[in-house]
Amino acid sequence: MTRQNLIYQLKSYLQFLLKSTNAHGVHSPFVYDFVTQCLYNKKKHEGYTTLKKIRKKHLANTEIIKVIDFGSGSKVFQGNERKIAAIAKNAGVPYKRQQLLFRIATYFQPVTILELGTSVGLGTVALSLGNPSANITTVEGCPNTAKIASALFKDFQLKNIHLQNTTFEDFFKNDTLSYDIIYVDGNHQKEQTLKYFEILSEKIRNDSLIIFDDIYWSSSMSEAWREIIKHPKVTVSIDTFYWGLVFFRKEQKKEHFIIRL
Repeated sequence: MTRQNLIYQLKSYLQFLLKSTNAHGVHSPFVYDFVTQCLYNKKKHEGYTTLKKIRKKHLANTEIIKVIDFGSGSKVFQGNERKIAAIAKNAGVPYKRQQLLFRIATYFQPVTILELGTSVGLGTVALSLGNPSANITTVEGCPNTAKIASALFKDFQLKNIHLQNTTFEDFFKNDTLSYDIIYVDGNHQKEQTLKYFEILSEKIRNDSLIIFDDIYWSSSMSEAWREIIKHPKVTVSIDTFYWGLVFFRKEQKKEHFIIRL
């Protein structure tokens, strides 16, 4: 990560804190229920125990792999050779966001889920445990990283996950499905993010949700986010700083929320 990007993120976070609100500032019944019953849910779900076991397994893995990065690079790593433990600790989905993914999958009970950017599988397993009956497709371009994630899914017998080891572009060429939840955690570049959104906006249903990771990765990534929320198909958008969430419910009036988690 460049110094310029780091300064941008710090400034953006301060602005976010000034503009953001909690559930009491939300007047949409749909969004209020989502925030209070899902995002702010403090219940200790049984699945969290498994999430901790999975994290512990990765954090104890000292194996070094060579990573092929198809996106905008890493915030932390300089070279391509990385320990699995270091990837899980520094580049994987943090535990609190794993819990959020788990709750979102539990709350909406999606039939189909798409994840772009498997990495070592920490986000994928959260979605899987959140709704074991969902059909999950996850896409990872790096073969060595995909191998680690695949082994993890097998070890914990998560049979509803289908990993595609290919680039996002090649995946889209052959994909004909629609999805209830789409989690985009890869290639944090403006042009590519907007390109993916245009493709994904044709793969959604009325009640679908798309989650974009790291919308404040850089100023250009934030520009992409601002363009996405202006899109005519997007009715409800939620900025949580780390994530940007967009809904397409035609019965909702167009509203944007900035919510502290």
